[in-house]
Amino acid sequence: MQNIPSKIASLNWESITESMHENGFSIVSNLLDDEQCETLKEAYSHPHLYRKTVVMERYRFGLGEYKYFNYPLPDLIQDIRSSVYPKLAPIGNAWMKALNINTIFPKTHEELLEQCHKNEQLKATVLILKYGRGGFNTLHQDLYGDVYFPIQTVLFLNEPDKDFTGGEFVLTQQTPRAQSKAIVLKPKKGDMLIFTTNFRPVKGTKGYYRVNMKHGVSEIHSGERHTLGIIFHDALS
Repeated sequence: MQNIPSKIASLNWESITESMHENGFSIVSNLLDDEQCETLKEAYSHPHLYRKTVVMERYRFGLGEYKYFNYPLPDLIQDIRSSVYPKLAPIGNAWMKALNINTIFPKTHEELLEQCHKNEQLKATVLILKYGRGGFNTLHQDLYGDVYFPIQTVLFLNEPDKDFTGGEFVLTQQTPRAQSKAIVLKPKKGDMLIFTTNFRPVKGTKGYYRVNMKHGVSEIHSGERHTLGIIFHDALS
């Protein structure tokens, strides 16, 4: 069985990059196998792995619960985070250049974390989310501090229409001087969705302009839905 770093390296990153530039998201099928998904879900009940639990209803974020992992991250998560980032950094840099933003992202994830730590962003941001019937997540962006990477990923740990119904992943795109566009996605168990954290460039008649994006989860009608969110920058708190 192919290990995660080599599996990530063998993905069609040219196609993924094209999709990110064109749409602001890309779905990678079957990155995780069933056993890896089940292991991550089972770890939800191990409190020593986490630094913080958030009950979403308390903060009006939605209805459900999520937990932030503590360092050191489990090996599987660490491998995904450190292997995917170098493939996404050139995309992030192309976006900054297109929008004339004076930011250059480093080649390695370790260097990005060094930038975070110099800004007192020391907390792990990888999180696992759990929703039951009626659960949902309001539209939001995951920034956590002044140092942030503009792309993140989410891995889907349950099979839609089998383990749960509803619970689609929702992206909204706010084009300047226009109504918001909703994008509704339904990845399968083991899939990884790569998407923009807060904005992306879109080419218009006079060059590139900035389109703001948010993400959330529609209401779960039945069953349970678990996802693993991998954010590449660290948090202030």
